[in-house]
Amino acid sequence: MGKKLLFVILYFGVVPLVISFLALPLMGNFEMLMEILLSVLIAGGSLTGFFASRKLLRLCQLKEYIVLIPLPLAYTAVMWAVFMLINGGFYGANSWLFYCILHIAYAPIYFVAMFGGEGRLFLWAPLAYELSFTIGVIIAAATRKVQFTAVFTKRKQIFSILAVILLAIGAGSAVQWYRSQTVLPSYGFKYAGGYSSTDLTPYEVMNPNNKLPKLNTKSTFIISNPLEMPVLDGAEAAFPVYSAFALATYENIEKVMGESREVVSFTNTIYSYERLLSGEVDIYFGAEPSKEQREMAKQAGKELVMTPIGKEAFVFFVNPKNKVDSLRVSEIKGIYSGEIKSWSEIGGDSEKIIAFQRPKNSGSQTLLEKIMGDTKIMKPLKEDGPEGMGGIIEQVADYRNYQNAIGFSFRFFATGMKENPDIKLLAINEIDPNPENIASGKYPFTATLYAITLKDNPNPNIQPFLEWMHGPQGQELVERTGYIKLAE
Repeated sequence: MGKKLLFVILYFGVVPLVISFLALPLMGNFEMLMEILLSVLIAGGSLTGFFASRKLLRLCQLKEYIVLIPLPLAYTAVMWAVFMLINGGFYGANSWLFYCILHIAYAPIYFVAMFGGEGRLFLWAPLAYELSFTIGVIIAAATRKVQFTAVFTKRKQIFSILAVILLAIGAGSAVQWYRSQTVLPSYGFKYAGGYSSTDLTPYEVMNPNNKLPKLNTKSTFIISNPLEMPVLDGAEAAFPVYSAFALATYENIEKVMGESREVVSFTNTIYSYERLLSGEVDIYFGAEPSKEQREMAKQAGKELVMTPIGKEAFVFFVNPKNKVDSLRVSEIKGIYSGEIKSWSEIGGDSEKIIAFQRPKNSGSQTLLEKIMGDTKIMKPLKEDGPEGMGGIIEQVADYRNYQNAIGFSFRFFATGMKENPDIKLLAINEIDPNPENIASGKYPFTATLYAITLKDNPNPNIQPFLEWMHGPQGQELVERTGYIKLAE
């Protein structure tokens, strides 16, 4: 019994622990984390199993140890299934820490996996090694021409263990499948430090080949002192607008950004508001703030000054193959409250409606809430997403262009910044979201683009800058960027 325990500790404890330490140098290479680690574990497991089996064959002891070989596989499968049931398949749950403790031999891998947001390694790391070890044993036995009928004298025990493995994997997979009905795999934002869903490079002032609109004549308003340049931030869809403003009015902006101050930044709607209230940002650009954000400003003792600088349409879109071309406002409410569940109820095919939303307090979600009024919005579709150096979080899923999906955004973002020929903008009450209908206010969901500041901000350039945005040059850039200028 003592020798068999040492066998398990050595080959399923010490060896995988040594292999796991190879994961630590991968801390900075999360993109290849899964592939590299699994390759190392498969190679290490196969070689270890091969040489361990050869040793047992020389000692004529393989038959005595054969039942021990699939036991770690069964242990891993059962523990994974148990924790999948406990956590509902969410790899970001804190209780996975106990799972990691129960697989202490893979601690270095799990440490790196948590920082890289690769929860899948909780199962695949031990499974890769243990399964490869088993294969290595089989290969070694085959090369020595061992009669497997003689080796598998304990086939009843082995088949029982295999049955446990299959049942456990089946149970865990069932939890994963059920979760896949409401939670999607991560889209993993890779732009702007993980804050943006689209590439903002074409609109960056530091990009010499940017496609920002430029004035034909010198701006009538110029800020020369870098220390007096208001720091700009805002919503993803507004980034091209305020970047164009800075390029036109901030003298030597490229040099300022490269050497002294990041006066044009992007951290998305939610974080931009927080930065505005904390004083890190001077002007926020985007849609109107949510009720929670207004309350946040009130609690901070700050008064928001909202200056309209342009118009935009809040649009809903679907896959072009969807038969539905227009929705009534009541149908929008029915879809996002969960009362309307199938496209067949509103003139489409008999398909379940997948209604995507945006994170709470984002500009577009705030406008959806305004449309919904007192009608309660259903729980949004979720996904497992990376949380930088913190592991995995469950977050609102970004739009996927499935044939039965519906999403919403701002018109310029959907048709300009993140242009997608495979989406179709829906008319609302039979009115299309075209520039004419937006300018006239005929389109029901016309939104205002604001430059939002704090009343007590002492920067002397903020007020004249806002006045310039309202003037002919500012409005020219608003229109040329892709928004609708304010009525004269």
